[in-house]
Amino acid sequence: MTCALAPAPTVTGPLDVLGVPGQINLDYAASAPCAQVAADAVTELLPWYASVHRGAGALSQRCTLAYERARQSVGDFLGARPDDHVVFTRNTTDALNLLARALPTGTTVVTFGGEHHANLLPWPRGPVRLPVPDHPAGAVRALDAALGELRRGCDREPPVLVAVTGASNVTGERWPLAELARVARRHRARIAVDAAQLAPHAPVDIRTLDVDYLAVSGHKLYAPFGAGVLVGRADWLDAAPPYLAGGGATSHVGVATHDVRWVTGPARHEAGTPNLLGAVALAAVCDALADADRAALHHTEQQLLSRLRDGLAELPHAVELHAFGPDAPRVGIVSFVLAGRDSAEVAARLARQHRIGVRDGLFCAHPLARRLLTEASTRSGRRDLPATALRASIGLGSTREHVDRLLAALTTLD
Repeated sequence: MTCALAPAPTVTGPLDVLGVPGQINLDYAASAPCAQVAADAVTELLPWYASVHRGAGALSQRCTLAYERARQSVGDFLGARPDDHVVFTRNTTDALNLLARALPTGTTVVTFGGEHHANLLPWPRGPVRLPVPDHPAGAVRALDAALGELRRGCDREPPVLVAVTGASNVTGERWPLAELARVARRHRARIAVDAAQLAPHAPVDIRTLDVDYLAVSGHKLYAPFGAGVLVGRADWLDAAPPYLAGGGATSHVGVATHDVRWVTGPARHEAGTPNLLGAVALAAVCDALADADRAALHHTEQQLLSRLRDGLAELPHAVELHAFGPDAPRVGIVSFVLAGRDSAEVAARLARQHRIGVRDGLFCAHPLARRLLTEASTRSGRRDLPATALRASIGLGSTREHVDRLLAALTTLD
């Protein structure tokens, strides 16, 4: 039976999000809806749309200024240090691949098995992959032990990079970034953070956390697809070959094939015509969030998250996935399974019969999701859990009605 839905709320403020009346979007962790402020920024710039860094005309100059102002806004939002580079990329995956190719020769990467594929697959030389711990303190201890072992008996100290998520895209659980950074510092290692899921929900400041690199995606942060950023220390980025070879990354190209000089700074890794509209839209959201009451937004989200998790706990066949335990701090993401029900079929029915969008699958974090599904079966004593999970995720624009409609719809599945 199709459920009648109230019209979507009227978009009025900069951080209201766009949507389609009658459709409930609970898939923010995959791609958040576009914020009004992002749409407004794109609309305002479109009449001026022209080349960036490549023209003397008024339109080109306006676009170049907008692009570099966007870089400043995004850097400010993420707490970039004065000597950090803010490099625009396509998304977090692109940003971390860029960093992976900029690592000095001989760098050892240490990460955890709970990472999204974006922070699991790019690293060269067979990274050290630590098991996912049962609680945040366990992550700190495991990293301390691993780095201590790597440094033991070394006459010289080759570079080490710790790569960790800020918040899990499967469970929403937050990782202890400041504590992990302190451990990395103690062992003279650098640390990179995949903040794709954390930045939309909580302030993220690279200086306060004392991390070296930070990557985010615009499409998780209420901006359009195709814009992301890598923020971090300049030395490795300036010493590395350009991520992309092409126009804008060079200071000189001679007749001989080897006669090329590459620029330093963000342009070194931004060859070609940049995604101006994506950068400007992302910067507009960053500015709006910087001006917002983040504590109030967090409180509202946590209330909705508690309502969602409590409602799922009341369903007799629902089992939530978690790594750190039910009380660990988390952002607005919940993954769960319904015993005896195929997750893809459930998601399809929610969309078809109730116009509710959720995600099903292993969420591009296959090792973690499979482990948590196995643990959920053991914890619940159920042997009829499906091989994939469902994920509901919330953020700006999510309402109590959206959560309640999902819970009500789940009770109607026969």
